[in-house]
Order: sequence, then C-alpha cells, then structure tokens
Amino acid sequence: MSGVCVMKSSLILGMLLAGATVAQAAEQLAVAPVEYREVEQSYSAEGLVEATRQSTVSAQISGRIKEINFDVGSRVNKGQVILRIDERETAQALAGSTAQVAQAQAALQNARANYERSKQLFEQKFISQSALDKVQADYQVARAQAAASEAGAGQAGLAHSYSSVVAPYGGVVAARLVEVGEMVAPGKPMMVGFDPSEMRVVVNVPQDRLPNIGARPKVTVEVPSLDRWIKSASATVLPLADARTHSTQVRVYLPANEAGIYPGMFVRTHFVVGKANKLVIPASAVLRRSEVVAVYVVDAQGAVKLRQVRLGETTADGAVEVLAGLNPGEKVALEPVKAGMKQKTDSNIISE
Repeated sequence: MSGVCVMKSSLILGMLLAGATVAQAAEQLAVAPVEYREVEQSYSAEGLVEATRQSTVSAQISGRIKEINFDVGSRVNKGQVILRIDERETAQALAGSTAQVAQAQAALQNARANYERSKQLFEQKFISQSALDKVQADYQVARAQAAASEAGAGQAGLAHSYSSVVAPYGGVVAARLVEVGEMVAPGKPMMVGFDPSEMRVVVNVPQDRLPNIGARPKVTVEVPSLDRWIKSASATVLPLADARTHSTQVRVYLPANEAGIYPGMFVRTHFVVGKANKLVIPASAVLRRSEVVAVYVVDAQGAVKLRQVRLGETTADGAVEVLAGLNPGEKVALEPVKAGMKQKTDSNIISE
C-alpha cells in the first residue's frame, strides 16, 4: 500500500514539474500578432557596393622599388609612406641642381656689383651709355639664370620627394601591384586603396521606373550575406541614360562607417514607391526548412502548432507580407527554435 502511495506521489510530482516546465516555456515564448498594417511598397533592384573614395597610386618617377610597408588589407593613415623607390638617382639630380643654384647666385652677385660700379662710372662720364646698357643686360641675364636654376632645383627636389610614396587619405589597401626590386616608370600603377568609411551602392534602374522612385528616392539596402537592412543616407539619380540598356544609374549612399560593408558586395536596394495595407508578421517568426516556409502559431491556451504559410515581399521595417496560411488576430512565435522545443515538450507530456 505504501508503495502505491509512493508511485502516486512520484507521478504527481512529475506532472507538477512538467507543468512548471511548460509554464516556464510559455512565459519565455515571445509572440506577435498577425495584423493588417500600412507598409511601404517598394521596387527592388540588385546592385553592388563601391567605395566613394577609391584610387590607384601610380609612380611619378622611374626607379626600383626598395621598400613596401603595407600589403593587401592593411589599414593606412593619411600621410604614411606606403612604399619607397630608390632615391639615389633623384638625390644626385637634386645635388646637381643645388650646385647650379649656388653658381647662378654667385654670378648674379658679381653681375649686380659690376652693374652698380658701372652706374657710378657712367654718372662720372667715364663710360658710355652703350657700355652701361651692356652691363645692365648682363645683370638681367644673371638674374634670369638664377631664377631658372632655382626653379630647376625646386623641380629636382619635388622629383626626389616622389621616391617616398605617401597615402593621399586614410583607408585600406585593396591591391598591391608591385614587388620589391621591380622597376617602375611614371604612370605605373603600384597600389589600389579605398576609404571604408564612405561607401555607396550603384544600381541600374529601368527608365520606366524612374517616375515611381522620384528625384530624391527613399531607399533601404538589404545585405543578404549579413542578414541586415540599412537605411540609406541619401541617393542620387544620375542625369544620364544608357542607350544600350535603357536604364539610369542611381547611387545610394550608405551611412558613414557602416561595419562589415566593403566594395564588390552584392546587395538589394528597395526603393519606396508608395504605401498599402497588408497582412504582415515579423520576419523573425518565419521558419525556413528547404522548400518549406512555416510559422509556429500560438493559441490562447499557449499551445504551439506548426503551420505552413505563403509569404510575399519583405518590408523595410523587418516585416513580411502574408499571402496565405494565417488570419488576422492570430499570434505567431517570434523565436521558432524555442517554439519548436516547446511543441516537442508538450507532445512528450501528453504521451506520458
């Protein structure tokens, strides 16, 4: 008799614990209503991310690469030396130009002194006007030669400074096109870099869609690889059409310093073209398994049931349109994985 009581007590305790587990799961299960809501209608187009500031750094002098300080993926600050070209040839040219400047300055000083003496002699009637004119002309030639020498020295100094290639702005190295020891000539591309803080999306929009998106489009960018939606900072419709594709390029500018975005990424742009009332649920409530699209519906008693649905477009605020499978007022679980665990727990309790 006592054994039967112990068994009943254990059964009751198990039921109580199971009930507590269900109650705890029901408390933790977040739900959202299926409801009609005014949402933005959009036109979607695929695009690619590119850097607003991207440039190729090329050689401005001839020489051999002797030092490379950064590689692909390196972060570079504005003004940092990214590579060096052997400067011995330009250093010799600069030294020669500096010597020419000194020589021209000495010649100028001598011509100036000679001119001053000649003016005094002319005033005392010791030399003729033609002799004074000749001395004056020599002085002007010396001044011109000194100015030319200084200009040549400045050009040689500028060429010498080109041996240290500096970053024009802060950014990331996207490509390195030279190796140490390689000869380069003026115009030879050496590195490609971009500024990751300023990114934009380039998308081609058919001409018949331009009146719908307007001159100042409101755009949301979907990044499928990151499962993220980004509101654009601005968008510009270029006043030029492609005669071959009959489309116009639109540049969609992203907010500054958007993490995880880099040139070449595939994205989808969603242009707002109007508003409409649609039956929607949060996109997080959708469960996708192969070709099956379903949600967990939670009834008034807290029971969970899996139901297949047919969905439409995803809105910019993270909701998805319901075309079939749900009725207004029903509630869906926002965390499908947790809802599936609760459904399995409920089934085990009922079977016991």
